[in-house]
Amino acid sequence: MRFTVLIKPSGHTFEVEADEPILDAALRHGYAFPYGCRNGGCGACKGKLLGGTVDYGTELPPALSEDDLAQGLALFCQARATSDITVEIKEVGESEELQVKVLPVKVTKKELLSHDVVRLFLKLPEAERLQFRAGQYIDFLLPDGRKRSFSLANAPHDDALIELHIRHIEGGEFTGYVMDELQEKDILRIEGPHGSFFLREESRRPIIFMAGGTGFAPIKGIIEHALAEGLDQPMYLYWGARSEEDFYLKALPEKWAKHLPHFHFIPVLSDPDAEPGGRRGYVHDAVITDFPEGLAAFDVYASGPPAMVHAGFDAFKQHGLTEDRYFSDAFEFQAPKAK
Repeated sequence: MRFTVLIKPSGHTFEVEADEPILDAALRHGYAFPYGCRNGGCGACKGKLLGGTVDYGTELPPALSEDDLAQGLALFCQARATSDITVEIKEVGESEELQVKVLPVKVTKKELLSHDVVRLFLKLPEAERLQFRAGQYIDFLLPDGRKRSFSLANAPHDDALIELHIRHIEGGEFTGYVMDELQEKDILRIEGPHGSFFLREESRRPIIFMAGGTGFAPIKGIIEHALAEGLDQPMYLYWGARSEEDFYLKALPEKWAKHLPHFHFIPVLSDPDAEPGGRRGYVHDAVITDFPEGLAAFDVYASGPPAMVHAGFDAFKQHGLTEDRYFSDAFEFQAPKAK
């Protein structure tokens, strides 16, 4: 059975199969819904259900609350239509026609940045080029059919190699393989680019970047792209971590802050027992403390653990930020494979 989806305010329509996620159908028909993780964890694809009904199965996805349902919101990466529906969502106009490719890549460099973060540089075949927007991600295609997603850490103008920052997750099969077994010159398969987390270049609003852990990776790419494009509005990078060692490329934002008068870097440590010096507490609280006048004038880009991304969204809305100026990429970790 098929149903019709009407998109407001654009007026676009498309058909969706009864067992197909609405986001998948939208992308299949060429309509650029915003999205991130695609597994119900980040909330990037959330929009309003203006008419009709949808189903989520036996339980709601993590990024959709009962309050969201009461407000008529839906999570389109997980929702299946059970009737013709009308939805309200802002289509991503900047996302026109970047081809998603499946490609082999060679590991040209593997670099240990900290005790648990590896930087990989991957080379594409000579005749290929991956067109992407800074902040998007790629999937590794594993032999058993599973996928593992990682954000691109380089900017599009610097695309000779693909740069990734991969943190070893305790019990994580793939990240353990990357940390302990993957060798330079090994061949992997990737698919991409994916995601709607990228710089909205038409905006000239001041920007707050909020990164947690390796959430710095896509933020790094976005900042390098913004600087290459000559954007000169005020930019503030808040990078949250547990210990000083977790700021695995700290010298880079320190250099930006030293040489660029419009760029500011604020590292924030969450571990009260960490080394002395610097800001303490939750990174989103540091943002609110520094802007007591509110955030209505800002664009915010947040990337990292889901708890940080969701806490920032809730807190910043209460301080004047409108929902359509909060762009996020929540890092959902795959559960360890059962023994």
